[in-house]
Amino acid sequence: MRLVSSLNNHSKRIIIGGIIMAKGKEHMNLAFIGHVDHGKSTLVGHLLLQSGSIAEQQLSEGENKFRFVMDKLSEERDRGVTIDLAHARFDTPKFEFTIVDCPGHRDFVKNMITGASQADAAVLVVAVDDGVMPQTKEHAFLARTLGINQLIIGINKMDLVNYSEEKFNELKEEISELVKTVAYKPSDINFIPLSAFEGDNIAEASPNTPWYKGPSLVKALDEFTAPEKPTDLPLRVPVQDVYSITGVGTVPVGRIETGVMKKGDNVIFEPPGASGEVKSIEMHHEMLDKAEPGDNVGFNVRGVGKNDIRRGDVAGHTDNVPTVAKEFTAQIVVLQHPGVITVGYTPVFHCHTAQVACTFLELQKKLDPATGQVKEENPDFLKTGDAAFVVVKPTKPMVIEKIKDIPHMGRFAIRDMGQTVAAGMCIDLVPAK
Repeated sequence: MRLVSSLNNHSKRIIIGGIIMAKGKEHMNLAFIGHVDHGKSTLVGHLLLQSGSIAEQQLSEGENKFRFVMDKLSEERDRGVTIDLAHARFDTPKFEFTIVDCPGHRDFVKNMITGASQADAAVLVVAVDDGVMPQTKEHAFLARTLGINQLIIGINKMDLVNYSEEKFNELKEEISELVKTVAYKPSDINFIPLSAFEGDNIAEASPNTPWYKGPSLVKALDEFTAPEKPTDLPLRVPVQDVYSITGVGTVPVGRIETGVMKKGDNVIFEPPGASGEVKSIEMHHEMLDKAEPGDNVGFNVRGVGKNDIRRGDVAGHTDNVPTVAKEFTAQIVVLQHPGVITVGYTPVFHCHTAQVACTFLELQKKLDPATGQVKEENPDFLKTGDAAFVVVKPTKPMVIEKIKDIPHMGRFAIRDMGQTVAAGMCIDLVPAK
């Protein structure tokens, strides 16, 4: 792997995976979420085909032909190790999208909450024959908790119910009630009848749903608003991976969450405290003089060795150092827990790219999830459905920021027993240094 660019900085177009992409479009990270087997992978595969991002030849045969596109892309990437963190990319007239989820290939929950690529928007896929399932609820809640404010709902597998308007409307009503509980407004959301396999309403309006007057999926994606780049906040780059490249040196890779990184900047990695000068920055095989929020970059830092830093560390400028928390106060919602959460419980917190076990020190207040009002002071335990203020202590140093200071670095999910048990945000903290 080399940190070089085949294109100079003046190039107007970047070649990515054989696709030539025009510069100048707004970029958005898009997640596909929803219950297992509701057709996320098929939808992504067909979307990439219809938007011209993959060729027909890249498809498998048979009924799974679209499903394995993402997996194939991943294998291709694994064979030629590259700094390019982009997953699948496609263009719409307005945006350049990166699909951050890799449906069917990675555990969505883990991928999204570790913040490898924080999604700006999401498509919630619900199969019309199954309806709302447990993961549908979990993903809608997580999307909201993790700061995804823009949503499209794809009601999929319409071909299995003969494109029934009645069935569509029934499920639309049910999902509307669900998303209202996590403070989405159904009136702001496009509900689209889809058949991911047949290709209905993906790029163009389908003749199979003459009763549907709304936009196709591609047109609905272009109705999204590009996120404002938080360039005025301090620099924060959670480290995704660290490479050592012959002739270059140590190259951490990660997504810039906030702030701006420039060549020549002095940066520090916390918690370890290693620091050095940024010598080069690269994205999609192109050298950059500076990188902004949303950019997935590899950057070489003079004076920092490969063993000095690891995944989960966070880079920032030496004059505004990432905050290492000794303990922090959090507002959480318990999504699902087979028992109860009490003081002493020590699950794993997934915050940006860090995964750190944290111990519950104090259950301060139980809240009414609907109103946010205090229901109970110092409760003995928390169970599924409870919202609360708690104090937690990381078992090893970790970077987290107050949600009001740097929102992008203040959200987390709590996982235990192979599932997401809770999600929340950091309200206050005691710095460790």
